[in-house]
Amino acid sequence: MKNILFTGFICLFFSMFAQSPRVLIVNAHPDDEGSVAATAYKITKEMGGIVELVVVTNGEAGYKYSLLAEDIYGQKLTDEATGRKYLPKIRKKELKKGCHWVGIEKIYHFNQLDTHYTLDPDTVLTSVWAVKKVKKQLTKLMLKNQYDYVFCLLPTAETHGHHKAASILALETVKNLPANTKKPIVLGVSGGIKGDTTPVKVFTGLPTYPVTAIKEGKSSFQLDKTVGFGHKNKLNYKIVANWLIAEHKSQGTMQTYMNMGDYENYWYFDLNDPAKKAETAAFFEKLRTSRK
Repeated sequence: MKNILFTGFICLFFSMFAQSPRVLIVNAHPDDEGSVAATAYKITKEMGGIVELVVVTNGEAGYKYSLLAEDIYGQKLTDEATGRKYLPKIRKKELKKGCHWVGIEKIYHFNQLDTHYTLDPDTVLTSVWAVKKVKKQLTKLMLKNQYDYVFCLLPTAETHGHHKAASILALETVKNLPANTKKPIVLGVSGGIKGDTTPVKVFTGLPTYPVTAIKEGKSSFQLDKTVGFGHKNKLNYKIVANWLIAEHKSQGTMQTYMNMGDYENYWYFDLNDPAKKAETAAFFEKLRTSRK
């Protein structure tokens, strides 16, 4: 009888642990976290988990989209010199407010330069960011906080070079963690729309960065933001994503993403232990049913 009770306790313990994951998001800019808003909300609010965020840059290159926010903040933010001076502080405040709605309370700012739009991650990694410092900071966080998962934007060819660079650094950091330490599962995030008739997106990695490889070429897991709940199922998870988006007022174009996208898709990098894919699938199943 004692053995049965003990076994039951152990099963319950691991079940509770599995439902309360620790996740680190690694992004280039303040507002990139909108891509995982629904997932973050479900993890923190419904599963009792912890989601933390690394933002590599200050986001000062967003001055071009700040026209509507000039009256709010009383600064000529679309002037490059003015925008670059004031936007880092403004965007940090907006980010904190937005993240609050989805349960992200801990944000780590690495304060690297946000220079300009580019598709090339090479220049960012070789001449813009202090790469060794960023990797050291990421390593310290991962060793200290023992995350179960790391989320980053899927580094597709058409993605902003800063987004690619942040994802590459996250992957390389996990790859180089000491062998005797816990290595989190790294997942790339992309969006999806119901009823989309275009060919299924295929991504097998960036040729010059083998660490980004995904031989399977497709996403493995998915969160449906349109799932209804509440009175007559009139609520859905796009609502909380909209709350987050609304806080990024200095970035006018962010507001155009309101209600956009039906899915948050997750891609399993080849870097990860293949044996942990079933464990990740179980996590996403629990995530899917967490409100029930």
